Amino acid sequence: MEMNVTGRRVLVLDGTDHAVPIVAGLLRDGADVTVHAATACAALEDLAQRGRLRLTDEPADETAFDLVIRSVPRPRPRPQPAAATTGTGRVTLVGAGPGDAGLVTVAGRATIETADVVVADRLAPWESLAWAPPGVQVIDVSKIPFGRSTSQEDINRLLVEHAKAGRHVVRLKGGDSYVFGRGFEEVQACTAAGVPVTVVPGVTSSVAAPELAGIPVTHRGLAQGFTVISGHVPPGHPDSTLDYAALARSGTTLVVLMGVRTLPAITEALMDGGLSPDTPCALVGDASLTSQRAIHGTLARIATDAAAIGLGAPAVAVIGDVTALEP
Repeated sequence: MEMNVTGRRVLVLDGTDHAVPIVAGLLRDGADVTVHAATACAALEDLAQRGRLRLTDEPADETAFDLVIRSVPRPRPRPQPAAATTGTGRVTLVGAGPGDAGLVTVAGRATIETADVVVADRLAPWESLAWAPPGVQVIDVSKIPFGRSTSQEDINRLLVEHAKAGRHVVRLKGGDSYVFGRGFEEVQACTAAGVPVTVVPGVTSSVAAPELAGIPVTHRGLAQGFTVISGHVPPGHPDSTLDYAALARSGTTLVVLMGVRTLPAITEALMDGGLSPDTPCALVGDASLTSQRAIHGTLARIATDAAAIGLGAPAVAVIGDVTALEP
């Protein structure tokens, strides 16, 4: 029986990764979620850090909640095939879209439905794990900014080890695996180890986030192209390979992923490169989720205005005249 949880206070007394799909579903349906646990998995820590739920190890007054979920049943582990009888398994990279499980492709869902093991990122739609067979092994490899993180080397090792044990490993990644997702590194690791690997493309947030906020990245007579860049390092950083002066002159819509922390430096570099401080901009956070927020402004003010209202990562910045368009 389904329950309407919109606006209701829900207490979850389980901090393990088994609880994440249920918590993600509650958040999707508009519940006000508190998780009480002595320790919590990385995915729940990340949701709390992003302000989407409260995470506490202090005793909670259960009478103050509309619904209490005491524990999430652990499915019986699936019998795992042995490599000796089944041969090497396989790995499938699934781009899971910007966050809403409804934006996972049909091919992506079909792949999850056949998984023996799911290796999931922090921004993957965890409620989509409900499509997986009972007893599927879920491995949380969240990379939390300034928090718990799984190295790319360890992720590559997990994919190869489980595949070589004869399992179908689904690597569930937010957005598209090849757009700043290190997906091709994982393909290379699997290929080097002799593990068959395929890729299911996903809806990239570089297009989806602006679109869900009512912004087209191109528009006839206004923008003939768009440029997607990573803002994980600021302009002038030794690891930055971007020419911000050239970007400022490009005449394209600029879409910045992973750039909330560095947005002040990015906007400054673009203005130094000749882009007008009055250029319209927008910042879209939690695209496709019930917590989605967007702010519109100018190049000179967007970073300050976003910080003033607490609009943080994950968010996509859009820079260009298309952000000022109205339906």
